[in-house]
Amino acid sequence: MSIFTKRQEEAPPAPRPAAAPPSNPIEPKKEATPLSSTPFKTPEQPPDSTRGQASIGKAVKINGQIYSKEDLYVDGDVEGTIELQEHRLTVGPNGKVHSSVKAREVVVLGNIQGNVDASDKLEIRKDARLVGDIKTARIIIEDGAYFKGSIDIVKPEPAKSAASSPPRPQSAPAPAAANSQGAAVVAEVKR
Repeated sequence: MSIFTKRQEEAPPAPRPAAAPPSNPIEPKKEATPLSSTPFKTPEQPPDSTRGQASIGKAVKINGQIYSKEDLYVDGDVEGTIELQEHRLTVGPNGKVHSSVKAREVVVLGNIQGNVDASDKLEIRKDARLVGDIKTARIIIEDGAYFKGSIDIVKPEPAKSAASSPPRPQSAPAPAAANSQGAAVVAEVKR
């Protein structure tokens, strides 16, 4: 018999107590608050995330033509032409555009020097600067914005679905009255 075996025979092993907490209490590890790695969206960007949006950062300078089939956010320097036929152009607070612009909707927070053709709406926000001629259906110029040029307000093109609908039977039309936007309103009187 060996020494080790003999000791086991003499004294049965004592049951081990559950792990006792150490005499030095360890503070629970505090985890850092998780931060999002996605960039902060400015309120000027459309909240509709179903449409794609291209972006030109403030460290980017482009010379030439830009033609896009999605919304565009410009916070850098652009010289040339920008064309977004059915989409929105947003010039960010650091954006400097020295070109002609053609888009459905234009929002200016930075600087544009050139003619702007916005088929639907143009917004010049506070602290923005636009020097050039404007052609648009609707315009908003906030207090504190700078604008120098001419404005040509054009009526939006009528919807194609109205032109394709069959003509309604004629009845005696009432005289036309103008609404607040200058468009004629025709009321139909039924007898």
